[in-house]
Amino acid sequence: ICALVCHFFKFSHLTAFPLADTVPGMVLPFEMDFLSDHKLIRTGDEIPVVITAPEERLGAAVTAMNSIYRNSKANVVFNIVTLNESVVHLRTWLSKTDMKHKIIIFDPKILTGKISNDLQKVEAVKPLNFARFFLPVFLPDTEKVIYLDDDIIVQGDIRELFDTSVKLGHAAAFSEDCDSASSKGIVRGAGNQNSYIGFLDFKKEAIKKLGMRANTCSFNPGVFVANLTEWKQQNITSQLEFWMERNAKEDLYSKTLADSITTPPMLIVFYKHHSDIDPMWHVRHLGVTGAGNRYSPQFVKAAKLLHWNGHYKPWGRASSFSDIWDKWYIPDPTGKFHPIRRPAEEK
Repeated sequence: ICALVCHFFKFSHLTAFPLADTVPGMVLPFEMDFLSDHKLIRTGDEIPVVITAPEERLGAAVTAMNSIYRNSKANVVFNIVTLNESVVHLRTWLSKTDMKHKIIIFDPKILTGKISNDLQKVEAVKPLNFARFFLPVFLPDTEKVIYLDDDIIVQGDIRELFDTSVKLGHAAAFSEDCDSASSKGIVRGAGNQNSYIGFLDFKKEAIKKLGMRANTCSFNPGVFVANLTEWKQQNITSQLEFWMERNAKEDLYSKTLADSITTPPMLIVFYKHHSDIDPMWHVRHLGVTGAGNRYSPQFVKAAKLLHWNGHYKPWGRASSFSDIWDKWYIPDPTGKFHPIRRPAEEK
C-alpha cells in the first residue's frame, strides 16, 4: 500500500503546474500541425527517446535530437523533460522541425528532502539531472526506452542502440567506464572516476553493509537503455529515492565526486545487475581537458554516439571536436540561445 501511495504522491508532484493544453501527467501531446508542411512522416514501431532540456541548454537538446533524427529513418519519438518556464521557448524552436515529440514538465518539488544541503550549493544540482530516475512516471505504458543526456551527438542509427539486449531480470543497460572505448578518456587527477570508490564513501557504514567491491568498474548513466517493465517490478525509482534520502542524511557520496551526483545512487541500485551497451555507442569524456589528444579524429568519426561529459561543452568557448556538434545545430528562432563561439546574430 505504501508503495502505491508513494507512487501517486510522486505523480501528483509532476502535475503541479496545470496548463490549458495538457493532459494528466503533464505531457504536452505532439502537435500534428507541426508536420503540415513537411513531407516526411515516419511510421512503424515507435522508438521512445527521453532527453532533458534545461532552459540554458535548450540548444544542446535540440541539436542532440537533430543528430538522432537525421541519422535514422526510424520512427523516433522524443520525450523532452523540461521545466514549466521553458515550454513556450522549446515549442517555438521545435515548430521549425519535423521531429515527433512530447514535452514533459518536471516539478523540482519532487526532490524535496532528497538532496543534502551541501550538494544543493553545487551548480551541478540541476533538477532535471534527476529526471532519469522517474522514467516510468513519464512513460507509464512504455516497455523499452532510451535515456540520453543533452550533451551528446549521435552518429549511428538510433535503432541499433534501441535494439541493445537488456537481459532477463535486468532493468537497464549501461556502458561501463572500463570498456575499451571510454577508458581512453578516463579523467586523470579527479579521483578514481572509473570505479565505485570514486563515487561512494566506502568508510561509511551504510556503504560497507552493502558488500560492494570498491574497485568495481563504474558506469556512466548519461546514456542507457531501460526495460521499464522490469524497472517498475523492481521498484527502481523507489530504490533510487531511498539512497538519495539516505545520502541527504548521512553524506554517503565520495568527497572526490566531481559533478556526477546522479551517478552514486544508480551505482548502488544497479550494482552487478545491469546489461551492457556497445562501447562505441557511448564514447565519452569529450568534455574534459585534453580530450583531443585522447581520441583520434578517425576514432571519433567511427563512434556511434559522442558524449561531452565534463566541463567543456561543444557549444561553449573551448571544446574538442565541437565542429561535429556544429553540424547538427539548429539556430534558435527566438535568438535567445547561440553557441558562445558563434556570433549572436547568427540565427
